Amino acid sequence: MQLDPNITFDTLEGALRVQYARVNAQQWHQVCAQVAASDGRLVALWGADRTQSGSGYSVHAALATPEDFICISLALSGAAYPDIAELFPAANRMQRAIRDLLGLVASGATDQRKWLRHTAWRESEFPLRKADVVQAAQRQGDANNVFESTDAYPFVQVSGDGVHEIPVGPVHAGTIEPGHFRFSVVGERVLRLEQRLGYKHKGIEKRFEQMDMIQGARLAARVSGDSAVAFGWAYAMAVESAAGVMPPPRALWLRALLLERERIANHLGDLGFLGNDAGLAFGLSQFLILKEDVLRLNDALFGHRYLMDVIVPGGVARYFPDAGVTRVREEAECIEQTVLRLKHIYDEHAGLQDRFMECGCVTPALAARLGLIGQAGRASGQAWDARVTHPCAPYRELVVNVAGHTAGDVAARVAVRFAEIVESIRLLRLIVDRMPLGDISAPVPVPAAGRLGIGWIEGWRGDVFVALETGNDGRIARLHPRDPSWHNWPVLEHAILGNIVPDFPLINKSFNLSYAGQDL
Repeated sequence: MQLDPNITFDTLEGALRVQYARVNAQQWHQVCAQVAASDGRLVALWGADRTQSGSGYSVHAALATPEDFICISLALSGAAYPDIAELFPAANRMQRAIRDLLGLVASGATDQRKWLRHTAWRESEFPLRKADVVQAAQRQGDANNVFESTDAYPFVQVSGDGVHEIPVGPVHAGTIEPGHFRFSVVGERVLRLEQRLGYKHKGIEKRFEQMDMIQGARLAARVSGDSAVAFGWAYAMAVESAAGVMPPPRALWLRALLLERERIANHLGDLGFLGNDAGLAFGLSQFLILKEDVLRLNDALFGHRYLMDVIVPGGVARYFPDAGVTRVREEAECIEQTVLRLKHIYDEHAGLQDRFMECGCVTPALAARLGLIGQAGRASGQAWDARVTHPCAPYRELVVNVAGHTAGDVAARVAVRFAEIVESIRLLRLIVDRMPLGDISAPVPVPAAGRLGIGWIEGWRGDVFVALETGNDGRIARLHPRDPSWHNWPVLEHAILGNIVPDFPLINKSFNLSYAGQDL
């Protein structure tokens, strides 16, 4: 994309090359419109409070085209900024979250409903404002700052003969995090689904502001526990970019090894549960055996089943033992053979395919319009994969084969998972064969205050993004982690339309989105 010559873009060097600019309100909308017109997409949207330093509030957008990664910042004179949800529908919930957390409003947005505000905060409280921490004691005796008395969320009402609502959640029968789903149905056919998330706001973004760069790595790995490697790498990349450090080559290859192992483990679990949701309990047992084997080898080689705290700023925290090469190769052979046999069973099982095919369809055109990303996006004809479009080391050398499909149904999302497992096994073999020798970490100097670092990694669910602003004494002034579920949850509302209510668990699992990643 040809960047606007009237806007001064600086290049932020690092593992990811970022074009960064401070813009005015007109340029904010102009750049976003230009990216949208260039087949680009919104990666993340977040706000920041610098009132204690005298510079007020600001909003930031990360944008990607097939060629460029762009970050723009808009300093606000008040509390309003231009709406971009008409360009990028995924911006809707991000803008509503910014309003709940900072009190900044997307001017002209058609949907101004609260998103994260349930009944936990006072009516005038905005958790990411600096003043809300400073003045906490003052609020205790302020009668005007009472807690919101009711949640009264304004769900869209659907009316007509035979239309009725089915509320599901936020408390579920399974051991999962809370989320409310409001179905409007006729008979069993779904006319509309509306989600309500954010029931367990953890305060992660505010917690980062109380940490230094090293402490922040542990929290980043726990933003969404099934993506510890992806968030850990994105966080480390952001710190390294701000500090001007590049990890040793061996550390980068080890990170890729960890990332592909995380992808394999999660896809194995999903394939098992998808079989189970369609009535094939055999598939669940077989795939969970394979996943358990992967997790046990993770623990044996790296000290943690889910690989938490292995990636640190500057590199990785644990050596890869010599015996690990043989064990990874043996495991890869076993998984590949078993997965291919199970794929044949899934493909030839008439009952399974009857449930999978033409269920929960998202057409390529709808996926492109709504910004569907990750493995779900690739099942609907979207070719976005940061390992290919914006590869960092060592993916430039590995050359990833992107799995894709165009049917956009549950069957397509299952097929993409099978293909990605096989491809990740191929990558594991290449990584252990080509991994360079040498150090596994490099010193990370304390970055100067006011530096911006960006991390962007293709996790198993989709691309994971971290934006870091440095403060004084090596501490974090602002950190925004963005899970791909922010983009994909709204698309699930469309995928269920026209399907029957009993198919929702299957469709939902075929996306397998993160509640925790949405509820920071």
